[in-house]
Amino acid sequence: MGLSVAILAGGLATRMRPATERVPKSLLEVAGKPFAVQQVELLRRNGLRDVVFCVGYLGELIEEVLGDGSAFGMRIGYSHDGPDLLGTGGALQRALPLLGEAFFVMYGDSYLECDYAAVQWEFLRSGRLGLMTVFENRGAWDSSNVELRDSRIVCYDKVNRTPEMRYIDWGLGMLRAQAFSGYPAGQPFDLSALYQDLLARHELAAFEVKQRFFEIGSPEGLAETSEYLLKKASK
Repeated sequence: MGLSVAILAGGLATRMRPATERVPKSLLEVAGKPFAVQQVELLRRNGLRDVVFCVGYLGELIEEVLGDGSAFGMRIGYSHDGPDLLGTGGALQRALPLLGEAFFVMYGDSYLECDYAAVQWEFLRSGRLGLMTVFENRGAWDSSNVELRDSRIVCYDKVNRTPEMRYIDWGLGMLRAQAFSGYPAGQPFDLSALYQDLLARHELAAFEVKQRFFEIGSPEGLAETSEYLLKKASK
């Protein structure tokens, strides 16, 4: 499909300690493989070939395991936070020279099965600076944080939630480099703040996904994701 994928893998993973004291969350074993390998193989099956890992804590270990991606039929690059944590938005901003004018973004602890080509088509068709995938969660898998009306996001807030929020930020987004103009370089900020800014400017498109997401951000999520992938592998 041509566009690259940014994977945000620079967090401290405090919820997964002590397992992540010496190993970054992206390298936790899930269904017999480091989780980052599971993600890369999923992206390759969806026709994506270029990945940039935005790394921080223990990021050099991810680079040691994945290398340049050639072993997986991929091209993998790395963008390091440096001495100060930049947050998810700041980490993406630092990686822009590696990502190009438009790109996918996902989290380093998410396993997201969907039609990536359809997401990209909708993003490019919309002509907007950003796109958020949403899922009608109704509080089932995590706290809902999106109000969707007529396929349009009317409210997104991870802190101040309302009963009208039946959807959740599913974890896969698309952005144009232009979306970061106005944010000072090297300053930490969160991706959610960027999404809220784009929404206020009517620059955030939506794509509704029907499949649930899987994640390894908690011990329960890791166990559930591992079980799901093991079942898939056995079919």
